[in-house]
This record gives sequence, C-alpha cells and structure tokens, in this order.
Amino acid sequence: MRQPTIKPHRPDYQLALVVFTLLIIGIVLISSASVVVSYTLFGTSTYYLKRQIIAVVAGILCWLICQNIDYHFWKKLAFPLLIFTIILLILVFVPGIGISYGGATRWINFRLFSLQPAELCKLFFILYLALWLEKRQDTVKSFVYGFLPFIILCAFIALLIIAQPDMGTMFIILLTGSIMFFTAGANILHIILMMGGGFIFLWGLIKIAPYRLARLTAWLNPKTDISGIGYHINQALIAIGSGGLLGLGFGLSRQKYNYLPEVVGDSIFAVIAEELGFIKSIFLILLFIFLAYRGYKIAQKAPDTFGRLVATGIVSWLVFQAIINIGAMLGLLPLTGIPLPFISYGGSAIVITLGAIGILMNISKQTIRD
Repeated sequence: MRQPTIKPHRPDYQLALVVFTLLIIGIVLISSASVVVSYTLFGTSTYYLKRQIIAVVAGILCWLICQNIDYHFWKKLAFPLLIFTIILLILVFVPGIGISYGGATRWINFRLFSLQPAELCKLFFILYLALWLEKRQDTVKSFVYGFLPFIILCAFIALLIIAQPDMGTMFIILLTGSIMFFTAGANILHIILMMGGGFIFLWGLIKIAPYRLARLTAWLNPKTDISGIGYHINQALIAIGSGGLLGLGFGLSRQKYNYLPEVVGDSIFAVIAEELGFIKSIFLILLFIFLAYRGYKIAQKAPDTFGRLVATGIVSWLVFQAIINIGAMLGLLPLTGIPLPFISYGGSAIVITLGAIGILMNISKQTIRD
C-alpha cells in the first residue's frame, strides 16, 4: 500500500473562495443595513461601510501574512500570546483604558482604534490549547493529568470573559475547547461530566444575574414583554417574516429604520432575510456549511496533531458562531450577542477571523495526500 506523502502544495482555494464570497456579501449587506443608523449617529450614510471595508482590507493582509507563515511557528508563540490576551482581558476593567457600551465592558481604547480582547482570545486560546493537548496525548484520558487541568484552564478564561460580561463569546470558547478536547482523544465520560458541569455553571450564572433568566424567558415565550426584554427577538422575527420567500428587495428593509437593535452587528441576518428572503438566506447558510466541510477536511488530513487540532478549533469556532447567531435570529436559540462571522460589522472580529483563515490555509498547504 502506497504511503501518504507530505510536501507543500497549493492551498485550499475552495475554502478561500467561500470566505471571499462571504466577505463580499457582508460588505454589500452592510452598505444597506447601516444606512439609517450610520446617518442617525454620524450624519453620513457610509460611516460603517467605510470602516468595514478598511477592516476587510486589513484582515486580508493579515490573512496573506498568516498563510505564508508555517503554522508550526505558532507553537513558539502560543503561550506568550495567551498571556498577552489574559493581560488585555484584565485591562478592559481599568478606567480610562476599557470602553463600556450597552452595559458591557469589552473594548480597549487605543485612540486610533478600539480592540475587543475576547476576539483575540478565540484564536490565541485555540493555538495554546492545540499545543497543550498535543503535549498531553498520552495523558489526555487521565482525570488528574488531562481532564482537571483542562477544566481549570477553561474556567479561568471563562471567568475573565463572563466578567465583562460576554456570555456568548464565553460559550463559543468553551464549546470550541470541548470539541478540541474530544478530538484529542478525551475520555467520553469526562465529556459527559463536563457537560453536566456546564449546565450547573449556566444555572449559577442565571442566579447571579436575573436578566439572563429574563432573556431565557423571552426566548421560550417571545410574546413576553414585547416592549422590554422580548423587544429584540420580536423585531428580528418581524423582519424575517416580512421577507417571505423572495424578500422585500435589496435596500428595502423596514426594520433597519431604528426598529431592530444592533442592525449592523448581531442582528444583520434578520435584515438579510427581510431584504433577500428565505431562498437567498438559505444560500448564505449553505456557504457556511461548505466552509465547515472544507475546514474539517483540512483538519482530517493535517500532517500532525497540532495542525489537526488548530484546524478543528478554527472551523468549530466559526461554524458554531454562525449557527448560534442565525439560530438566535430565528428564535431557535436564546439571544447571545455574538456577530455573524465575515458578515457583521466589527473591525477586531474581521481582522482576527481572517488571520485565523490564513493559518487554516497554511495548514491546507501541508495536508497529507494519499
């Protein structure tokens, strides 16, 4: 039987094409969704569009740089980058450095731009966890040397993020980490135990902050307090329902006229469904499904454990974030406040996400060919 060969080859251009398609769709849709809120806040209808284009250009440069760096290089930086991220997560609480918006403190002010450290954490935690799990291949099934250290690491990161508070990002990071832990060969009983602990942790978070229970109630019964806690989900459902099969037409959304909260961020899928309709919205979902297919195929054929875990982590992060965002807009999941990858407005998210795609593309250049 012929042995598989490992040598550099062309990257996965199909993955690159689907990401570029999502970026173009995002820019086009932000040009429509942001018109009203942009003019209301800044006196120009193109404020958000211009900043998103700048972020996409910067992100593509980051993508190209990361694509041309051997992904093994990140092993050397994984721990320092995680420490750097932890410092930034702490700095958001320092007066004069951290920026608060909508009751959350998630950004750091660098004068020329703002940075959301939790977005950095998604990528840098994946890099460090992949290295950590690779070093513990022989003990990953152990309760003392595998499971307990993994739980302590995840809990520490989770507490820093939930303090902001940012429950959506915390959930994405924990979910991604759990998938990587399972992929590394963890004991299935430990996974079940972790899921049980997760429900207890979630219950504790709800008890500490009752507004989370209100959100859960609004999800289970959207007609509860439609002018208060249920307002967001009701406006999203109105937008999606108004779009029907074919949509109202590009640029003709009614909900973007200051009815739908976070219209260029977390809620942009609702505007997509309203303007383009159910059929075109399905096309967008299919793009994310294809991204998952190509990404997990890269992970499957990665030449080593580190590459396999990094690819698994990056793809899981992006795909599950898309599922949670879209599911929340459809009323299938509670609102969590996380953006739709490649589509929603956000400089930090776009640049970091495209940097992650660059790393994934580099792994694709070194996959095993039978």
